[in-house]
Amino acid sequence: MTPAGNRSLAHTLAWAADGAAHLRGLMTRMGEEAFAAPSALPGWSRAHVLTHVARNADALINLLTWARTGVHTPAYAGREQRDADIEAGAMRTPAAIRDDVVESSDRLAQVVRAMPKAAWSAQVQNAQGRDLTATDIPWLRAREMWIHAVDLDVGASFADMPAPMVTELLADVTAMMGQKPDCPPLHLVAADGAQWSVGDPDTALTVRGSAPELAAWLLGRSKGRELRTADGKRPSHLIPPRWL
Repeated sequence: MTPAGNRSLAHTLAWAADGAAHLRGLMTRMGEEAFAAPSALPGWSRAHVLTHVARNADALINLLTWARTGVHTPAYAGREQRDADIEAGAMRTPAAIRDDVVESSDRLAQVVRAMPKAAWSAQVQNAQGRDLTATDIPWLRAREMWIHAVDLDVGASFADMPAPMVTELLADVTAMMGQKPDCPPLHLVAADGAQWSVGDPDTALTVRGSAPELAAWLLGRSKGRELRTADGKRPSHLIPPRWL
């Protein structure tokens, strides 16, 4: 059974703010030569990851504007434009990228602070066309910050993430994975006893490990070397599908 959720707006706003500070600290400590180096995401440099983080802030500002005004304001103009903006942005100087990440994050924080209470209940759509409530938007930002901090491949890990957020992330991802026909049935068991299921529990493979290690593996950020199945083996024969 998935643990009960604790994803209030206050929690997600705090996780997003802490994640922004965490990623900003990592970025600040990166030397200029590090920006062009490969990230943990195939085909993307660290400059690509950071540019994506900045454009994500702008995309979420669009969704908050939609929620506040009722005027249809998509996150991105389109997938091709989004990709082109990231490619172009990744070619900038490290100083320009740093400034962009900080300034876009600050813009988003200002829009969040200006949101009327009633607007948080408005319905909008994410970049994949799925309906969501405005209160979900800080959660989207929190995920972006903490996961892409790991993707920078400069020493961050899922263990850096607030423990309650890891629990929520596993609940979120297992629910999404359960809708994918190519995801094998899984029963995830964390060291503290928390459990999550994907697919048919009667045929599910049990995978045990710490919650951060389970999350990293399920999101494709780890090969799961620290995890073990019920017979004590690594789940190396399993590759979960892309979650988004």
